[in-house]
Amino acid sequence: MIPLPFYFVTLTQSTWEEAVHCVNSLPPEAMPELRLDLFPEYAPATLVDALGRRCLVSCRRVSEGGQWHGTEVERLERLLAALEARPAWVDLEWELEVPTEIREHRFHTRLLRSVHVPAGVFDLASRLENLPEGDAYKWVGIADRLADNAHLKPLLAHCRDHSIPLSAFLMGPKGLPSRCLQNVWGGAFTYAAPDNGPAAAPGQLPLAIMQGWRLHRLNPTFALCGVMGDPVLHSRGPAFHNLRFQRHFKDLLYLPLQCAKAEEAAEALEALAILGVSITAPLKETLPTLLGLQGPLNTLWRRSITEPWQGANTDAEALSQALSPLAKGPVLLLGDGGVAATSRTVLEAQGFPCHQASRRSPLSPQEVAAARPVGVIQATGLGMQEGDPAPFPDLLEAALPTLRWAVEWVYKTETTFADWAQAHDLQIIAGSTLFEAQAEAQSQRFIQECG
Repeated sequence: MIPLPFYFVTLTQSTWEEAVHCVNSLPPEAMPELRLDLFPEYAPATLVDALGRRCLVSCRRVSEGGQWHGTEVERLERLLAALEARPAWVDLEWELEVPTEIREHRFHTRLLRSVHVPAGVFDLASRLENLPEGDAYKWVGIADRLADNAHLKPLLAHCRDHSIPLSAFLMGPKGLPSRCLQNVWGGAFTYAAPDNGPAAAPGQLPLAIMQGWRLHRLNPTFALCGVMGDPVLHSRGPAFHNLRFQRHFKDLLYLPLQCAKAEEAAEALEALAILGVSITAPLKETLPTLLGLQGPLNTLWRRSITEPWQGANTDAEALSQALSPLAKGPVLLLGDGGVAATSRTVLEAQGFPCHQASRRSPLSPQEVAAARPVGVIQATGLGMQEGDPAPFPDLLEAALPTLRWAVEWVYKTETTFADWAQAHDLQIIAGSTLFEAQAEAQSQRFIQECG
């Protein structure tokens, strides 16, 4: 019989040909999940044969995020029809009686029992007291807060210690830690999206990313780091830091940890035993303050969960380094958030006269022109979304005659502000440059100080 893989890769491609192409490139630790509800035009046994039997067969109801619109009887008939081709695994909902047809195939097809519970429900402990017939189990909930993930950690450890193959995780962006830490917490497997298709559920990550983070090779000694803020799912931080952790043989995993409120972030720091954090908007001032540190900070670390937090502002370090060779003189600073506060502190420390403009504290074009700025720093949130305009275009126009350089903090995409600066032949310090410098300083602290 084919053993349980670590990754089940849900086939969500728009065509069966694309799905087969994905399956042919899967690594040994991954197995396709054949969702019969996503390919209703094909005979189930034909699909299983095309995959060489090495697959998990399921047929998801609409109430569980699937696309099956027929009757329950028809759904089960379609699922049972796949057994003719002897798939490696079949998924049957937790609450259902095991049909005779499945029992007759248990010599060559293993049985996965699954359940999806509503938001706010955490009934895994009671379910484990009375397990249904099966060879492995999957429990899926929904994360409302980051700390919700911690509910699953002791139960997964219990199942590992009692040789119960279980995957228990939470859907949604805030459930991402539970998807990624299965091997650390005691889970037997997890789910991934195909690299050439969409995610099957909220929070599901592409297989290539999960492999790059080596989630299948983690063990209980690994501790968690991450980037906290909202939005963070776009962050380059996981790719940057996880690679460096691997190179230094450091038992740390770095994940995007989405939350916008300092109280929720602080709760998650303790519940998930987090050792290192990159802080982004809107938490750069509020989270350090809540932890008794003076902000704005963008980096927190501790050697263990019993030791106090330490903090630094590697954004300030990166900007200070970038400004050193630039022409000296007045600077137009756009924005008034945490990044702007950091920028102003660095400018004042290096002797740059600072003229700050924001919606709450505006400047007129006449005031900007009179200041004769040599540089402009874009420290607003504009540019985070594709199509965002450049900030304060009237002020940029007024400053243009004397400008020689520009700084863009946003690194997610090519921004309208950066395009504007390039079009006017200004020397540009790109957001990607600042990101690389500040992230390298963060990685050094995490590697040297965490764990």
